[in-house]
Amino acid sequence: MHARSTSTRGTTAHLDAAIAYVRDEVLPKVRDTDGCVGLSMLTDRDSGRCIVATAWTDQEAMRADAAEARTLQHRLVHTVGGEHADVQEWDIAVLHRDRPAGDGAGAQVTWARIAPTHLDDLLDAYRSNLLPRLQELPGFCSVSMLVDRRLGRTVSVTSFENRDAAGLVRRHARSLREQFAQALGARIVDVAEMDLVLAHLHVPEAV
Repeated sequence: MHARSTSTRGTTAHLDAAIAYVRDEVLPKVRDTDGCVGLSMLTDRDSGRCIVATAWTDQEAMRADAAEARTLQHRLVHTVGGEHADVQEWDIAVLHRDRPAGDGAGAQVTWARIAPTHLDDLLDAYRSNLLPRLQELPGFCSVSMLVDRRLGRTVSVTSFENRDAAGLVRRHARSLREQFAQALGARIVDVAEMDLVLAHLHVPEAV
């Protein structure tokens, strides 16, 4: 399974318009696109950051949608009042749900880097060590880990039943990830607490 993420920063006053655009125009098209298995959207009302991700059965289907992806990129940047978008492609390496995270869930997003040769070791340890500990956190719904094998980049998204639940475990979850990253030789480069405003990914379990 593969994913494409489109990230931008705009003005917080325009976030609702960006959400409406993705919900009302992009999501219906995604549902009718061959090989696409859904869409999610994360936003941060403090910073104006938003991330739209689409998931795909294979890389060929994802890249066949390149023209629509460029339209999404331009419209999203314009609607949210941003200046540019960062578009990245990923392998979906881990996905586990205890229960579905609905629209309005809270999420902790962590970006990290590791030597590409150590990525498989990181994923094995993530599944056997960190995932069970994240599942014990109050309000936990699901977790995903996306990777760029060529560059050794990773992004993990842990969702909770709402933003308050995510906030209550903020320090504990961050401590778990920092200890895990240090032990495996990974470097955390960014952490964000965001709202999962659209949760319509139908990616099968991958652990």
